[in-house]
Amino acid sequence: MRLPEWLRTKATGLHLTKNLLRGHRLSTVCEEARCPNQGICFSKPTAAFMILGDVCTRNCAFCAVAPGSPGAVDAGEPVRVAEAAAELGLTYVVLTSVTRDDLPDGGASQFAATIMALRNSIPTAKIEVLTPDFRGNRDALASVLEACPDVFNHNMETVRRLYGVVRPQADYDLSLAVLRNAHEIAPDIKTKSGVMLGLGETTAEIGQMFRDLREAGCDFLTIGQYLRPTKNNLPVVEYIKPQVFDELRESALAAGFQSVASGPLVRSSMNAEEMYGNAAQG
Repeated sequence: MRLPEWLRTKATGLHLTKNLLRGHRLSTVCEEARCPNQGICFSKPTAAFMILGDVCTRNCAFCAVAPGSPGAVDAGEPVRVAEAAAELGLTYVVLTSVTRDDLPDGGASQFAATIMALRNSIPTAKIEVLTPDFRGNRDALASVLEACPDVFNHNMETVRRLYGVVRPQADYDLSLAVLRNAHEIAPDIKTKSGVMLGLGETTAEIGQMFRDLREAGCDFLTIGQYLRPTKNNLPVVEYIKPQVFDELRESALAAGFQSVASGPLVRSSMNAEEMYGNAAQG
């Protein structure tokens, strides 16, 4: 299908941020997942740091990150992330990772170490983590939360019916449990999730997902349009019109979410600082 006008973006302001990241030997999910908002975010500058390498042990049908066998955990990575974040002048840092099912703790200790390095380098910055499911390991999850991020994010991505196609190595109820456990372990830390539309979900299924997320204690929600990153990924079933995203935002707020970002180009990490700030003010 032809890309609608409302989904077209301009790639500007990329090179300085990219060069800094390369200098620190760091990856971002912005680049690895081929996010359409790189030009917007990198020009601010801001970036969602992707730790634990750039090779994922899972192969989700929507994602452009390379699947395979990852390398060893880089013990120097947390400090390099903190140095890069300080050099960029960030006041809000987003950390995410590939899924590391090869590690006993799923990489949770690297998240914790990176949070602590950031606290030492830029103590006033807010920190958001976007983690994999750690295969349901509650101790691994607790170790991340004990490092005290300001926001804990785990993306649902899609509705229950589509999980077998979109996320065949994940589980809808397990992802809900990650959010529920995070809320139980650290109730003062805001929980967040992101979903993408245009894969064939129905309005009723979206509404049920909203209710499931609220029952799990999820505070913040992002809703965006799925865009096919490569020809090897799932095709787009439908381009959702902007006014539908506006309606879904109102529906999600009515369901009880504290803050909702909803729009065709909304992504989980985009404008994360603004979302946190708006919730704090409200």
